[in-house]
Amino acid sequence: MATLLVIDDDETLRDLVAAYGEALGWTVVTGADAQAGLDQFHTHRPDVVVLDVMLPDASGWTVLDAIRRDGDTYVVLLTAKDAEADRIAGLTRGADDYVVKPFSPGELLARCQALLRRPRQGDRPSEPASYISHNGLTIDADTYEARLDGARLELSALEFQLLHTLLRRPGRVFTRDQLADLVWGATDAAAGRVVDVHIGRLRRKLGDTAEQPRFIETVRGVGYRLRTRPSPA
Repeated sequence: MATLLVIDDDETLRDLVAAYGEALGWTVVTGADAQAGLDQFHTHRPDVVVLDVMLPDASGWTVLDAIRRDGDTYVVLLTAKDAEADRIAGLTRGADDYVVKPFSPGELLARCQALLRRPRQGDRPSEPASYISHNGLTIDADTYEARLDGARLELSALEFQLLHTLLRRPGRVFTRDQLADLVWGATDAAAGRVVDVHIGRLRRKLGDTAEQPRFIETVRGVGYRLRTRPSPA
């Protein structure tokens, strides 16, 4: 049985989500502020955390950073309507999804359940295992390990999944929206900007540049692709 942690200072919201979650078979624990939420997190080790960005004693970003330092627990952010900057910041700092207030508890729980079907770093992916090698870059989808010229790359789960998606189809151009949808199921207007941020981080770890890429090439006005030819000298 999966455990859900709800961190929000709105008691009515906590009780409503708990009622919906328990009806669906979740074990639900709650915290009214950042400290209580982190205490519950360390006590119960939940499978999914629903986290309000605005908390009375500390920023939700502080809680998100603490959860991310501890591992890869799924995190769904609760953000205010039209707070696009919060949504972008959350996804780039490691949140897995977000829901805008006011929201449907049924939709929130459906998103939480969907996250449990998504492979995490260290998990075996749901698709068949594959080992791919390209221009000195190797990736093993069975062990979630990537290497560049023999040296292991330290990639986040999203970076690994982005790289894996591009490596599986070298030369194919993926739009930002396609990458966002394939990697973490995001389909809103902010998702493309989040892809740009993660591509930038991935390029730095690969020692790549946008101007003369060895691996990830920008297709202006469209998206990204994995180069099939060596970079020009």
